[in-house]
Amino acid sequence: MKFTLKDYQEDAVKDVLTNLRKAAKRWHEDGDRHAFSLTATTGAGKTVMAAAVFEALFHGDDNFDFEPDPGAVVIWFSDDPALNAQSHFRLREASDRLTLSDLVIVQNTFNREKLEAGKVYFLNTQKLSKSSLLVRGHDPDDPGVETDGRQTVMPDMRAFTIWDTIQNTIEDPDLTLYLVLDEAHRGMKASGGNGGGEKPTIVKRLINGSGSVPGIPIVLGISATVERFNAAMADMQSRATLPNVVVDSGKVQASGLLKDTIILDVPNEVGQFDTVLVRRGTDKLKEITAAWEEYAKQQDDADTVAPLMVLQVPNSPDPDDIGRALDTIYERWPELGDDAVAHVFGDHTTQTFGSHSIPYISPERVQESIWVRVLIAKDAISTGWDCPRAEVMVSFRPAKDRTHITQLLGRMVRTPLARRIPGNERLNAVDCLLPFFDAQSVKDVAKALMSGGDGGEELPGRRVLVNPDEMKPNPAIPEAVWGKLLSLPSQSLPKRQAKPVKRLTSLAHELAADGLLPGAGKKAHAEMHKVLNAARERYKSEIAKARKTVLTVEGKSLKTDLETREMSFDDFLEAADFAVIDDAYRRAGRTISPDLATSYSEALAKAEGHDDDLEAALIEARVTVAALGLVPEVKEYLESEAESLANKWLTKHRIEIKSLSDERQEVYRQIREMSAHPLDVDLAKPTSWMQPTTVREADGSETPLPRFERHLLCAADGMFPEDFNSWEGDVVSAELKRAGTIAWYRNPSRSSQDSLGVTYEDGGDVKIVRPDFIFFAELADGSIAADIVDPHGTQFGDSIPKLKGLAKYAATYGETFRRIDAVAKVGESFRVLDLKEEAVRAAVESATSVKALYESAVADDYTV
Repeated sequence: MKFTLKDYQEDAVKDVLTNLRKAAKRWHEDGDRHAFSLTATTGAGKTVMAAAVFEALFHGDDNFDFEPDPGAVVIWFSDDPALNAQSHFRLREASDRLTLSDLVIVQNTFNREKLEAGKVYFLNTQKLSKSSLLVRGHDPDDPGVETDGRQTVMPDMRAFTIWDTIQNTIEDPDLTLYLVLDEAHRGMKASGGNGGGEKPTIVKRLINGSGSVPGIPIVLGISATVERFNAAMADMQSRATLPNVVVDSGKVQASGLLKDTIILDVPNEVGQFDTVLVRRGTDKLKEITAAWEEYAKQQDDADTVAPLMVLQVPNSPDPDDIGRALDTIYERWPELGDDAVAHVFGDHTTQTFGSHSIPYISPERVQESIWVRVLIAKDAISTGWDCPRAEVMVSFRPAKDRTHITQLLGRMVRTPLARRIPGNERLNAVDCLLPFFDAQSVKDVAKALMSGGDGGEELPGRRVLVNPDEMKPNPAIPEAVWGKLLSLPSQSLPKRQAKPVKRLTSLAHELAADGLLPGAGKKAHAEMHKVLNAARERYKSEIAKARKTVLTVEGKSLKTDLETREMSFDDFLEAADFAVIDDAYRRAGRTISPDLATSYSEALAKAEGHDDDLEAALIEARVTVAALGLVPEVKEYLESEAESLANKWLTKHRIEIKSLSDERQEVYRQIREMSAHPLDVDLAKPTSWMQPTTVREADGSETPLPRFERHLLCAADGMFPEDFNSWEGDVVSAELKRAGTIAWYRNPSRSSQDSLGVTYEDGGDVKIVRPDFIFFAELADGSIAADIVDPHGTQFGDSIPKLKGLAKYAATYGETFRRIDAVAKVGESFRVLDLKEEAVRAAVESATSVKALYESAVADDYTV
């Protein structure tokens, strides 16, 4: 793979491969057909995950412990040729093992007896419709097919229709045909539905079979929402289902691949505000362009993001209205080039809008065509289209078209650099201006966008804000406070399936690439060779037994007496041949990492072999490595030492890493988080937050939010607006009244680099709690003290696990803070647990009722 898979992507790929392995085995052994789905929210990288699956399917993958299927053939099916073209491009972009010849877009001239193993064939509804040349001749009653009196003469004198090809592929015992339904929810209707049209019929023929053509053995549906696909599968004939693979949408949002904030800009009054908001949209485009240019200068990045504005129009727009909008854009931004506008209308021709002649551009080319700064579109353009640099949208759609708006916005949610910009919410946001929307319609759009616009589960960490203001660093806050904030220890979630050796080698590669540790790769392997040498001494007897296992093949032979007809089994032992040894060696490679297995076996061969027989020495070395892989204690020892060395290097080069660009720091942050144990991570300085300033009521009126002073980020008037739930505002007011308090920080609840996180365990899973507030006070000696104050609801089921996590954090990092307080409202009283006190932490550890804990003697009264 050209891309490093995110944690959730690795988990999903592994689960998909597990299902495919089971389905293929059952197909070849029992003729059973299976189906399942991969469900992930828009922007999760479904095509990237598919590329990893195909690489493993065709070539095998040691990381997933997956052997290749030598007969694997994939049909990638969608209902849109443009969507297929984009999927074809993305698979090539993501994979370094799938060649251009492995990815075949089936054209009308396609003519093969069978599909070829190791290839992905792209088909769409149109190619299988009755009028397609690929299909003509399959139906003997087709009036368009000629005969010469003896046999059917198919178009272009082809020998096989596509249905013949599919049938021959399925019936070949050496091949395994997999069907991938891209955007599986589109057009899938269960029996009795009102879907109509040809696509459901074609899909059902592929899945169920028709006439002599059997159904495709293994079906994988890929979609953001698969309820309709699952319902359709329940209606399919003689097909079992495997567990669906569902990607946690919270992990997708936390990954930084999706923008955190969607800003809805809506007029406060009812009326025609299209021209006003077009001007405002143009201003936003100019501002975000300048912000990206400034960020590129700060980071010294070679590429600068070129933001784009989408002008969304009705299906039957008035060309003069579009012309007036373009006039407004150019009046507001005269420097915008004459060739900076394009459209994606269905007729694919140059259009005239007022005095402007606007060319057509194919949707999948928009992202790379940075000359396009304004794109005129109608509805969702095409499913699967996306444009991460599309940062502003002005929609002329009326409120009744909110579905079209949410669909198009759903295509604009990917972050331009495929990562979150640390501390800069403005660069992690997308703006949508809605001139014709009322309060209720805005709520409906916001609700849809919180679930990705696909009807799925809500995306934790995503915010949809209406008419917010930008908060900038408060100029009244002393620099020492910022320094104190950035010194506070934060924690990250551990990786569920961590591979310490892989983490070490990845770190070594990056340290060497940045010139921080020249020759880091060789040094890492040399250190791990020492560890393996020590393991050979430490576990000598266990390894000796394992060597015998590698070098001999145990089995049973069946012995039959022809006279008595009695049968018996005799044990036998045979010396292993090279193939058996090599297989054991490769399995060991999966345990200790393939690269380390190779370098260590070569080092052993050179150290212990003879120059005149290096080949025999290498075989002997591979036997040793294979034996090491069979001893669990060796793996544990090796991984522990690899984890220790990686952490040592990360600590040693921490300051140098912090001096790198955000892009490079993000690489190291991901490596740090590959640990199986929670690790400290540095906080990033927040530089731009988007904050709501009012609450829009049901009747359309707006109520200003409470505003607080001395926050680290603020509006132009120095105040920070916040809509606190229940009694949190009382806590803030109380803390701001304390003597010496000079600043405070509303710790973001989302997964971002400017949010302090604390790990805790809940039901065996490690999770993150993000304390609500950090307050800063100036002490008598002039130093700055930090206090964590966390309003802690007693009504939640995870209250005690979170308290235990905070208590453990306080035990480890208590000296960094003056106070770590957990505050709760019990009845009409406020109570506080001082987690820096050992007795309090002990009470938290043994607590079974959070309410009883706050009512006990270990808690104190808290004055508000």
